Amino acid sequence: MTIKFSEALLEQVRQWSKYAQTPVSLKQFVEFGRCHSPSPVTILRGNQFVQHELPVRLAHRVVELENLPHGLSDMPSIRRVKDWYTQSFEDLISFAAPEKYGVPIKALQKMSVSADVSAREKGLKYFDPGNNGNDMPELAAWNADFVKCIEKIKRRHDPTVPTVAQGVLELKQHWSRLNSPLLKTASGNPLPLPTAIQSFLDRFYLSRIGIRMLIGQTVAMHESSVDPKSNPDNYVGIICTKVKLGDIAWEAAEDARTICQDYYGVWGGPEIKFLGATDVEFMYVPSHLHHMLFELLKNSLRAVVERYGVDCDEWPEIKVVVAEGKEDLTIKISDEGGGIPRSGMPLIWTYMYTTAENPLLEAEAEGRTSDFRAPMAGYGYGLPLTRLYARYFGGDLRLISMEGYGTDAYLHLSRLSDSEEPLP
Repeated sequence: MTIKFSEALLEQVRQWSKYAQTPVSLKQFVEFGRCHSPSPVTILRGNQFVQHELPVRLAHRVVELENLPHGLSDMPSIRRVKDWYTQSFEDLISFAAPEKYGVPIKALQKMSVSADVSAREKGLKYFDPGNNGNDMPELAAWNADFVKCIEKIKRRHDPTVPTVAQGVLELKQHWSRLNSPLLKTASGNPLPLPTAIQSFLDRFYLSRIGIRMLIGQTVAMHESSVDPKSNPDNYVGIICTKVKLGDIAWEAAEDARTICQDYYGVWGGPEIKFLGATDVEFMYVPSHLHHMLFELLKNSLRAVVERYGVDCDEWPEIKVVVAEGKEDLTIKISDEGGGIPRSGMPLIWTYMYTTAENPLLEAEAEGRTSDFRAPMAGYGYGLPLTRLYARYFGGDLRLISMEGYGTDAYLHLSRLSDSEEPLP
């Protein structure tokens, strides 16, 4: 069901979509929380940035969702997602300013809350701490209510990935009814999605990663301000300044092997061997790292089991090699799963190339699964999304395959932590 929004609100969306987005680097996130204890005023500064930045990012996406190629904007699931983004935009711009809570003006002097173009052109900084504000109960109340607002927004958007995927399936079904040449070749072979839609999905999901990063970091910083014990050692929000790569890789491997065992009904599954600088520590978001490694290891496990069969006495092991450079940490995951034909390599980064099972999509669209829970064989989103997570903080993902032998995946992660978000 499409939500009816006022024309005045939609005009605000169009206006805010003209504002430039403000990228934030991993280092800026950490400096904000680590160089100054998360006092109420420090939290206020971050919240004010988010209160301004999130509507801009949401407005960019709403306008794009209204103008998608090949009729994708008309699909019911896409309209539903657009309504979520519009509703979240309204929640943020209608949220009361700190002054309405009785917060003293002196706490707000260093940062204007004006949303006009001139204020934005002057620059709104994410990192701009002030006095601690521990004696301002009104400030604590505003911070708490704002965090509740963005937590609600985050929950609203939980099923966005499968819902957009459902929208693409609806478009393909529409093409099928019309016998569209966009769906199959003359010989009947399925075609990948048009480049314009592929590019949209890259932009949209990259923006989603950034939005959820901003919300997750803001919520975690607020929680650590209220209860300092809630933040584990070496964490600033959801960022760990000393991620133990070996520990995250081992957890991802165990999770992937569990999925493999459940899916194929095998005991144990292929072994995963770790080599190289697995004891390295670096600054990163552990959940992002786990997600990327899990997806890559899951793909390797599936390839090996399907090549050698579930009754194999001893599968060839999967090797995870970690190399520590000055600029990058590189993780190579090598398997002997038979590789990918050279003709198929250009397709590995395309969305929806793997046929999805409708029940899975419907379950996820209804919010019954999480972002980081994945089946053994999904709907063609694993590799494209993993590459976006890698690129979000300045890394990358590359695959080299030998048909008839196996595949090497190279996950590059930036050690410099100063790459700004590549906002679309």
